[in-house]
Order: sequence, then C-alpha cells, then structure tokens
Amino acid sequence: MRLIRLRNHWLILTLVVMLITMLWSLTISAQDSPTQVILGTATQGGGFQLFGQNLAEVVNAADSSLEVKALATRGSTENISLLETGKIDIGLVEGNAAHQVLANPEPSPTRLKVLFVMYPNPGMFVVRADSPDRRIADLTGKPVAFGTRNSGLRILATNLLDGIGFNPEQDFTPIILEKAADGPRLVLSGEVAALWGAGIGWPGFVKVANGPKGARFIAPSSTEIQQILSKYPHLKTMSVPANTYKGQDQAINSVGLWSLILARPDLPDSIAYRLVGAIHQGQAALVQRLAQGQYTTLENTMENVYPENLHPGALRYFKESASRLPVSK
Repeated sequence: MRLIRLRNHWLILTLVVMLITMLWSLTISAQDSPTQVILGTATQGGGFQLFGQNLAEVVNAADSSLEVKALATRGSTENISLLETGKIDIGLVEGNAAHQVLANPEPSPTRLKVLFVMYPNPGMFVVRADSPDRRIADLTGKPVAFGTRNSGLRILATNLLDGIGFNPEQDFTPIILEKAADGPRLVLSGEVAALWGAGIGWPGFVKVANGPKGARFIAPSSTEIQQILSKYPHLKTMSVPANTYKGQDQAINSVGLWSLILARPDLPDSIAYRLVGAIHQGQAALVQRLAQGQYTTLENTMENVYPENLHPGALRYFKESASRLPVSK
C-alpha cells in the first residue's frame, strides 16, 4: 500500500512539474511573439493602399517586436469608424477627414489621436494630354471620376470646388468608383473627362501620366486658390514639385492638407511609442520604396500636428527625440 502511495505521489509531482514547465514555455513563447498591429489602408490601386503596405513592411523590419498587418478597407471614412470601434489599431486618414474629427470632438467622442504624418495632399484633376480642357471650369457638365465613396479626397474636392463656386454633384457628372484603380482606366479609355486626386506620386496620376497619351494636370489658379482659402482657412497652399509625374515640367500649386496616421484612443502608450520609433528608424528605407516617404518625418509631424492631438505614446517619443514641439493655437 505504501509503495502505491509513493508511486501516486511521484506521479502527481511529475504531472505538476510538467504542467509548470508547459505554462512557463507558453509564457516565454507569448513574450517572444511580436505584438500584432492592424493598419487600415484603403482600396487597391490608391495611394493609401500602396503607402500602407510599404509602411507595414518597413516597421516590421525596423522593430521585430512588432507585426503590423495592412488591412484593405474602403478608405478614410471607414478607417475612422474602424478606429472608433477598436476594429483596427491604426489607420490612414486623408487630412480633411481627419480635420473633421480632430477639430470637432462631437463626431468622434472617443477622441482619435495622431501617431504620425504621411505626406501632403495637394488636390487637382488629371486629363489626357490630348484633352481640350485646361481649366476647372472646362470640366463642368462632363463626367469626372471623384474617387471612391469612402475616400477623404472627396471632402477635399467638395471644399476646393465650393470655394470657387462649383458643386461636384450639380456642376459635373460625378462618377463614384468602386475601387481607386478604376479611375485612371476610365480616363485612359475616354469614359470620363478627368480624374480627381491628390498627393505626391499618387498612383492614379502616375498611371495616366505614363499612358500612351500622356497627361495634363488641372489645378486652381492663383486667384482661385485665394478664394478657396478665404472660405476654407483650414486648408493650406501646397505644391507638387516639377517632374513628379512624367511630362510635368513645372511645379503645380493647389490646396490640401496632410494625410495622417491615426490611432485608436485606447492603443497602449507603449505600443504607440514603439510604432513611432520604428517609423522614424525606418524612414530612410521607406524613402527607397516610395518617394512620398521623404515627407514622413518627425520634423513634419511636429510642424503640422499640435501636441494635444498626438497620441500620448507618440508625444513621449517626440519629447525624447526633439527639443521643441509645435505651439498650440
């Protein structure tokens, strides 16, 4: 009987040791596993989808403790909703869509925060080089592709056009796209007169400019820019540098805002801090992949985002990395 008891004792002891070892292994494994971060981008063929995929790969390479996964979404408007409900951790949001949330807390009681800037988004139209249209007024009454339903660029289009007395729904024949990649195809085929877009190295503009007919870009005149800024002072004057697109030998002036990387309000400070550090450390690699990456810097973030709009984890990184922060208005 005593022998049986001893055997049972050793069996229980062995099982306990095995259980402790297994739990310890699982704990170590969990600690070694990278932190997953879901990044909301946009539809295929647009600038956000391209930027987001490259950003994820650069961040993952810069910090092995992070695993950023780019998730295709319908664009800025949906990204804001997904951030507010916690379905994504960070999301790419066009400047005007972000401005509506950051400037007015009512639409977003959860108070989304900025992690980093992306790049400036000067808005303009592209037509084929053989098009007779040279001014925005020339496009009135014609079919124009204004982007996808959830794209923040449509907000910019509405503000820009309203600033010079036009309504995209009434003065044009608006074509709303299922995905961003459809826009340049419609211009190249002649099914629409123009495509609205924004940004430096925007994929839709690149495709039209590289097409067999070449491209011409239509932006507001200097007088129209002043009219727009008078009615929408939150917008900024921005330029597309010469030779950004094939055949574009002069700079193009327009208006727009910086697109931003926003974070869900309850994203842990430690994760936000690591993400900002990885973006900063991987910026040179991002530039090698995308020309737009040259704008994704700490300096541009500090210059264009007020401290109260930054995620606390991002703000801590900036405070440790720079001697000054932007002055609040």
